[in-house]
Order: sequence, then C-alpha cells, then structure tokens
Amino acid sequence: MKSVVIHAAKDLRIEDRAAEAVGPGQVEIAIQAGGVCGSDLHYYNHGGFGAIRLREPMILGHEIAGTISALGSRVSGLSVGDRVAVSPSRPCNACEYCLRGLQNHCTHMRFYGSAMPVPHIQGGFRQLLVADGWQCHKVADGVSINEAAFAEPFAVTLHAVKRAGALIGKRVLVTGCGPIGTLAILAARAHGAQEIVATDVIDSVLEKARVVGAERTINVAERPQDLSAYSTGKGSFDVMFEASGNERALRAGIETLRPRGILMQLGLGGDVSVPLNMIVSKEIDMRGSFRFHEEFALAVDLINRRVVNVMPLLTDIFPLEQAVLAFETAGDRTRAMKVQLSFA
Repeated sequence: MKSVVIHAAKDLRIEDRAAEAVGPGQVEIAIQAGGVCGSDLHYYNHGGFGAIRLREPMILGHEIAGTISALGSRVSGLSVGDRVAVSPSRPCNACEYCLRGLQNHCTHMRFYGSAMPVPHIQGGFRQLLVADGWQCHKVADGVSINEAAFAEPFAVTLHAVKRAGALIGKRVLVTGCGPIGTLAILAARAHGAQEIVATDVIDSVLEKARVVGAERTINVAERPQDLSAYSTGKGSFDVMFEASGNERALRAGIETLRPRGILMQLGLGGDVSVPLNMIVSKEIDMRGSFRFHEEFALAVDLINRRVVNVMPLLTDIFPLEQAVLAFETAGDRTRAMKVQLSFA
C-alpha cells in the first residue's frame, strides 16, 4: 500500500509499505479521505514542535475516514462495506489517568501520527489501515466521506466546549479562525451560545467564520479598536476560545472577558506573557484543552444528523500523489482552510 511518510522537515515521500494483518477484534479500512492537521504541518515544516522531534520516518495523519474492507474475528456491529470515521485516539485503558476517566491523558497513548514515543506511532495517511473495531464510527447515508474526516478536529473543539461548561445564553469570543477556531464556532453554536464574535487577521478566513455561525467578525490587524470596544464595563464575553496561540490575541481577548469569565486555550505556541494582574482582578478561569476521547462519537453523531455543516471549511482535495502540494497549500492561510488528501 502507498503511504505518506515524513522523514525530516520538508522531506515528505510517498512510499510503499506492507499492509498489516487483521487480528481479532480488528477491521481493515480502505482509507478514502484524510485531513491535513496543524500538527502534520509542524512535522512537515519544522520536523516537529517543541521538544517533540522526528527521530525516524513516520506515516502522518489522524483525521481519517474510509470503508471497511475486511473483518477480523470477534467484531460485532460492523460489516464489510460500512463507511466509518476512525478515531485516532487509542488509550491503554489501564493507566492511572485512563482509570480516572481521563483517557486523553493516557500515559501509554497510541495516537496516530505521533512522534512523542519511540518507536513513533504510525499515522493514518495510507491506503489500508488496520484498526480496532471500537475506533470505527459509522457514517450515515448521504454524509460524504470528506465530511466524516472532520470528526477528529471537531471532537477537539467539542472537548473544549465540555471543559468550558454550559454555553446556553453565553456571549463567546473566538480568537484565531483557522480550522480549529471555526470548528469551535460550530461547537459553541450547537451548544447554545447566544452570541459569537470571531477575530483573525485575514479577511478570507473571517468570511468562513461568518458562514459557520459567527454573528460578527473583526480583522484585528486592520481594526483592533473594534475588539477593544468590548472591554468597556469590565468586559463583554463570558467565554473565550483562544485558537491562535498568539500572545497579542490572548491579551486582547482577556481584556474583553467579564469578571469570572473563562479563558479556554486551544491554540498551541511558544511561551507567552500573560497579564496576571488582570487574571487576578477579574478572577478569570484559565483552562487548557487537550485532544478528546468520548467526544469523537458525539462529533460523528452531530455530523451524521446534520446538526452542523462542516463542508464550508473544506477548501481543497488533493490526490495522494500530490501530498507535497497538499501540505504546501495547507500551510498557506491565505489560500486554504482545511485541505484533505484523497486515497481512493
């Protein structure tokens, strides 16, 4: 089978890899769609992120969906021909954190396309993938395989919404409107947010934010005063989803939070300076959000039932053979929102 393999920064290759055997409780999936994620881009552009570095060739990809092509023994509820979204999160369910219901913090996590452990955990950008049956969630008739491949990043934002708490009637700010920020808008809208304001520095990105449900968008590079207006009276927003990882966005957003507002940090970046005096005086709750677990099933369900429409975020589909072009396109925010590879 053909696979998309990263060897070092800017060294992405299409390679033949041996297909795996299907064991008990497992299924073979013919992967059809795979979304290029921000972490994939970090491996492609920089050879890793933070302390996590590539130390051996690794198949990339974890936003994947396809059709079951073979079944192992002891698999129930699935059949050959079923279209499925595949959860890339494979906790051990035996460590301290798994037993506490915190599977996203599993100490032995086997998350597809991750260079954290050695050997690296090989990813899902391959023509054939063998997965455990419980990782597979059926895709409804009429839902495209490309929509199904959005389940993973959407689950990330659903976990952030869970961490933020009830949003019914709340005023929400989203800073950074890449794929995660825009999906956070969809998640917040589905959970009852009363008003959503979104910020970014690129107009074409902000247009996507409006399409998926933001009442107002602000280009903070051109009109920072429009966001500052929300700082009057000790602030306007109950919850802030920070998806840019940018210090200026973080600071400007905190100024607009009401006392006892919630800062939900999704965006990754380097070390940043935080206005501690404002955090203290406003009694702001700072919360991180990392991956997901049970939210993957909810993501598939919401997509299946058309509660959310993710398709406005899909800007490009490239064949497997054009993986390098796909990654270059995905890394240009002025050209693309979500880029997917086709393995069919």
